[in-house]
Amino acid sequence: MTDTIILAIDQGTTSTRSMTFGTDGVPRETVRREFAQHYPQSGWVEHDAEDIWRDTVATLKDAAAADGGKVAAIGITNQRETVVVWDRRTGEPVHNAIVWQDRRTAKLCAALKADGNEPLVRERTGLILDPYFSGTKLKWILDNVDGVRARADRGELAFGTIDSFLLWRLTGGKVHATDASNASRTLLFDIHKGAWDPDMLRMLDIPESLLPEVKNNSTIFGETTSDLLGRAVPIGGMAGDQQAAVVGQACFQRGDAKSTYGTGCFVLLNTGKEAVTSKNGMLTTIAYQLDGEITYALEGSIFVAGAAVKWLRDGLGLINRAADTDDMATKLDGNGGVYMVPGFVGLGAPHWDPDARASITGLTFAATGSHIARAALESVAYQTADLMNAMVADGARDARQIRVDGGMAANDWFCQFLANMLDTDVVRPANIETTAAGAAFLAGMAVGIWNGPDDIAATWKEDRIFEPGMNTKERTALMAGWQDAVDRTRSRKTA
Repeated sequence: MTDTIILAIDQGTTSTRSMTFGTDGVPRETVRREFAQHYPQSGWVEHDAEDIWRDTVATLKDAAAADGGKVAAIGITNQRETVVVWDRRTGEPVHNAIVWQDRRTAKLCAALKADGNEPLVRERTGLILDPYFSGTKLKWILDNVDGVRARADRGELAFGTIDSFLLWRLTGGKVHATDASNASRTLLFDIHKGAWDPDMLRMLDIPESLLPEVKNNSTIFGETTSDLLGRAVPIGGMAGDQQAAVVGQACFQRGDAKSTYGTGCFVLLNTGKEAVTSKNGMLTTIAYQLDGEITYALEGSIFVAGAAVKWLRDGLGLINRAADTDDMATKLDGNGGVYMVPGFVGLGAPHWDPDARASITGLTFAATGSHIARAALESVAYQTADLMNAMVADGARDARQIRVDGGMAANDWFCQFLANMLDTDVVRPANIETTAAGAAFLAGMAVGIWNGPDDIAATWKEDRIFEPGMNTKERTALMAGWQDAVDRTRSRKTA
């Protein structure tokens, strides 16, 4: 089967990639395209779904051609919570996609909370009322784009997260479906019953006719149109990016934890068949659903991780490439009391403060660009520590280790600082692109290349283990400085 490959579409927040994988689970070819971000107003973030579709087709074809192997199946993983509404007849979106980072529904979420809805939301969906999730974004499109609600009421429109939109397009409009992991991020899905929740739909005034069918993460969703790759190819796996990384990191046992460092940072801790309810700002989510059986996770969501490094490059011109931050952080003896709180689009877990904005504190004339770069890296580790501490407070067992992936995981200084702040081993896999790998594994399972989680776990290989090397006194002092910076930021937040 050496000429057999699986193709993964990894549709992210700032770029779309297609990657090929061999039957050994090793990545072979990668084709990537960045696309435009749109910011119509402060706190609003949009994507043109046609840009995403164009780049998906281009990267899909180029990756398959570069590899030359026979594509046995396609897997899709995607930026979660981002909302698209499109015409069922033409496939044309009625509005730009509203991105997971978008905060335009903050006032609606506050009103829904004030009306006492949040306890039911948490009970049914495992989420909280925050602009992050899809449901309020969908309601905004229905209420604010001319004619859309009437068209939705007539059954003319379809809603989906990016996975669902791509599936529709790839199958030529034949399949309107999503998977359990993406459904669990919409505010509309009962994660215990595994079904769309009528009370959530009523709360947000959303017609059920808009919604896709919900399926297992590994199943034959449909087939591509033959013009894309010269023949119809089965689409066998779909998962939200963070859940795909759970699969790619082989975190299949209760207590396994992974942290993905892309645009944001997302820590997921496998809680098995138990949906643990958080009292400390964490989310309860579906990690994956296989053969109708749901496995749950506690999740901590940080909105800005790699995006802060991107801002250093594109916004400040402080670095030329992300890797520069490693050298800049290494040459300093300490952080000089400089902290960055990256609340560019508000703060996620455990604070859930949509009105907070970014700050840099502790600046003196001794501070340099290297201090700011280091503060950006440190902020991601501090936020991760906040999440892990909250999970332990919720009764989750301490993670034996945490497996890291995503672009920032390539930074040795960051991984070591993270191990120091978490006081646990940080394990970097040989393949840090585990999101795409997870989508490929799910697709491969659907067509019989892998038989299940044990086969996937057998392909996982470690690159390096970073062991903690900081004393308790120093760690405590750094975390106290971080908490002071967060408190200062939140006290100065702007609407």
